[in-house]
Amino acid sequence: MELLITIVVTFFAGMGAGLGTGFAGMSAAAVISPMLITFLGMDPYMAVGIALSSDVLASAVSAYTYGKNKNLDIKNGLIMMASVLVFTVVGSYVSSLVPSATMGNFSVFMTFLLGIKFIVKPVMTTKEAMQSVSAKKRALQSIICGVLIGFICGFVGAGGGMMMLLILTSVLGYELKTAVGTSVFIMAFTALTGALSHFAIGGAPDLIVCISCVVFTLLWARIAAVFANKAEPKILNRVTGIVLVILGVAVFLFSAVA
Repeated sequence: MELLITIVVTFFAGMGAGLGTGFAGMSAAAVISPMLITFLGMDPYMAVGIALSSDVLASAVSAYTYGKNKNLDIKNGLIMMASVLVFTVVGSYVSSLVPSATMGNFSVFMTFLLGIKFIVKPVMTTKEAMQSVSAKKRALQSIICGVLIGFICGFVGAGGGMMMLLILTSVLGYELKTAVGTSVFIMAFTALTGALSHFAIGGAPDLIVCISCVVFTLLWARIAAVFANKAEPKILNRVTGIVLVILGVAVFLFSAVA
């Protein structure tokens, strides 16, 4: 019975995380962590480690799918990733010096608001408009935005995927598919770094829970990424928005139960 409950919980956690990753480049930690803590009574630190490990393959396979469909900016993605990784450490250090400075519901709130934005005001930027920006300007923008994303993520401890998607679409002017593709490309590396550090500090995870979460998240992320790359921009905006709103509400309710 206990095994059945574990499989059911990890299936729905993986489904939510996978859909969020494949459609919007969302971090699996935002969905999987509260579900493992609430329904399986797992230690929060270990739950985040398992969520991050689930993120690695899901983000990687999503990035591959977006890249295959020419919806991935690898060059600027690498530039932004370097800034994000460095300033996540800086933000984390600064946060440790400021008592009670964390914002627990930051990621959940941002997920919900971003979902509303995509439904009400779809991102209709074209690739032609994206490519009109000079390579030098785009690289500089990527560094600055990476610094901002990394610092905020390190300071509040959440919201990386959502921050990237918001900045890539609203500030850097990426069209939605390329924004998600670039976001999951970056998330694959940041999640790997996070997962390894969590397991190095906290010890080995529960293998059944970890493997189940990784497999289910990977499966649903692949399904979502394939659909997203074939969808019309307006439909993709609406579907992404609906998925984010539902996930935002669901995670808030799970956290409230906990």
